[in-house]
This record gives sequence, C-alpha cells and structure tokens, in this order.
Amino acid sequence: MSFDLLHALLQTQALRLAPTGEVFWYTSGTVGPYYINTQNLYGSPQAAEELLQFIDAEKRAENFAFELRARVERQYAENEIYRHVIDLLVAKVEREMEGDIDAVSGGERRDWFFSLAVAERLNKPHLLIFKDLKKILLEGEEIHREQIDGLKTLHVADLVTEASSYFRDWIPVVSQGGGRIVYSINVVDRGQGGIEALTQQGVPSSALLRVDEALFARLVEAGRIDETQARLLGAYFRDPQAAMRSFLEEHPQFLRAALEGEDEKTRARAQLLIDKNIYRLDF
Repeated sequence: MSFDLLHALLQTQALRLAPTGEVFWYTSGTVGPYYINTQNLYGSPQAAEELLQFIDAEKRAENFAFELRARVERQYAENEIYRHVIDLLVAKVEREMEGDIDAVSGGERRDWFFSLAVAERLNKPHLLIFKDLKKILLEGEEIHREQIDGLKTLHVADLVTEASSYFRDWIPVVSQGGGRIVYSINVVDRGQGGIEALTQQGVPSSALLRVDEALFARLVEAGRIDETQARLLGAYFRDPQAAMRSFLEEHPQFLRAALEGEDEKTRARAQLLIDKNIYRLDF
C-alpha cells in the first residue's frame, strides 16, 4: 500500500480542519478554517513537542547539533510516517533539483525536523541557522562555526506561506558568507505565493503538498469535510481577509463566545482582533 501524505497529515494532526460553523484562532489575532503543524509528521504531536522542548532547552549546548542529529536519526529508523516523509523529500530533490549542492540548510526550529534527515540521506553537511542568525555547519563529526565559505545549499523547510522567512532570514544569512540557496524544498505549501516568489527570485522551489482547492476536493471525496466546510476553505484560499470577514459577520456569536469564554489565550486573541480591527468590522 502506497504512502498517502494527506492521510498522514490528518492522522498526526499536522493538518486540522475546523468543524462546520467554526474557525481556528491564530496567534496574530486572525482566524482561519485550518491549522497546520507540519512538525507533527515527525510521528505524532507528542514526539514533535518533545523534540521542540529539547531544541529550546539544549540549543546552546556544545554537543547540541550531534544530539539533535542522533534523535532525528533514531526517529527515522523507528517511525514509519516520518521515514516516508523524509524519503519523499529526498526523492523529489533527486528528481527535480538541477546541479549539485555543498550542504543542506534549515532554520530553527521546525525546519530542522526535516532538513537534518534529508542531509543525512543525501550524504551532505547540514547548515543549522538559528533564530539569532548564527549558524553552524555540521559535517560528519566536526562542527564549523559561522564560516560557510561560499556554500551552495538546498534549503529544507517544514512550511512555506509567503516565503517571508526565506527573504528576511535564510537567504541573507547564507549570502553573507558568499553562499547561495540554490534550491528550496518544503513539506507543505500553503498556496499563498511563497513558492512562486522564491522561484521568481532565482531560488527554484517545490513542495510535497499544496493546500488548495484540489486538496479540499480530495477531503470532500474522502468524507473528511462537508460541502459547507469546503466552500469556506475555498473562499479562504482565494482571499483570506474577505473570507474571514464574511464568516465573522455571519457568525457574530463566534467572536462573542471567544471574548466571554474561559480560555485566556482565546480571549486575548479575540481582543487583539478587536483592538486592531483586523477585519474592519463594525463593532
């Protein structure tokens, strides 16, 4: 039986879909009909959270890169879902990327779930880029700090939306050392222009799965969502701002319930939506 990435996304809750008549609250105070936590393809939400906690706690330790690689390699050996995802990434790179690379790069934190394992399969060094834009090159049993000496890298990311992290952080960091990201492979493309923007700027890019109306049709066919959910997902894909404004206008009780509810995080996000009037609603 062949591996179904969409099924794996749903099974691991890497893709969560809002029930009919509801949407999710995002950290920014915006709302939307689906949630993507691509890192859950590491095997499960629990396994992903454990690795995130390890990264946060140990990323300044001397042996961090070695221990992170060891953990990722153990998971690759032991977890079938994760192994399939990594193998799909490697196969897509080998099939589509033209030319050679010197290393695989990945950004803190969620890129590392995938970039390290891809580097191992390709037998390439791995460039870890931290949030403070420091970087280390893990090559076998050696670590090279800061100096990347004109490396050509394949950047592996968990998710691409508008590619803002690429343009703000990853591409400049690699370029500072005279290097260049020559190809980008992403697990999920949210279908909001990131792949196209990267390609137009000279970084050919692709993804294993694109969140778009074709995907929503597959979810309907599989019985995972109904037609009402599919219409909202389609409207959100075409124009997130307009779709969510219409949803909030049509479901005034949704915002009211969030503001009056017991969950402190949800109340704060709802208040942020109001304070910024993100959707230009008439309150």
